[in-house]
Amino acid sequence: MGRRHPFPKNAALYHHIRQAPVVKGEVLVATGEIDPAFACPPDRQGVGAQIHAHDCGLIINPDGLRRCIEGNVVQGTSRALSEEVAFDRARVTSTDWLSYPILDITEAPEAIDIVLLNRPELPPAGAGESSIRPVAAAIANAVFDASGVRLRRAPLTPERLKPALA
Repeated sequence: MGRRHPFPKNAALYHHIRQAPVVKGEVLVATGEIDPAFACPPDRQGVGAQIHAHDCGLIINPDGLRRCIEGNVVQGTSRALSEEVAFDRARVTSTDWLSYPILDITEAPEAIDIVLLNRPELPPAGAGESSIRPVAAAIANAVFDASGVRLRRAPLTPERLKPALA
């Protein structure tokens, strides 16, 4: 007889991951660039500080969980600010990583603070890929807070923001 697991077999299905991202950033009204001057070179767009709180139930490996969330936050930031598949009339034209825009290390958030809420009475629930989803919305809200302009299509680029500021 093996050791009995303290949670029912499908208990994770009943516990939803709760997360709350907070993003701090600035918008340069003259250029439409999303630029926290304290984090990115002045000729680049970027996001300064991000805080992500996660309620994932029982946390088994907090260091691994933090790293997983941090990596997904960087990927979500890249999707929100840079990534877009390019097309011509017949096909996709961004067919390699050299022509596909992604953040590089100089454009990554200066600080990503991860707050983990350990709830041992609940079964463990994933927090990896789910941490990507709210990043773009949090960045869009930071842009709105800084500029008064609500962008609803990613990537949030100066080319999309500048006409809305006029």
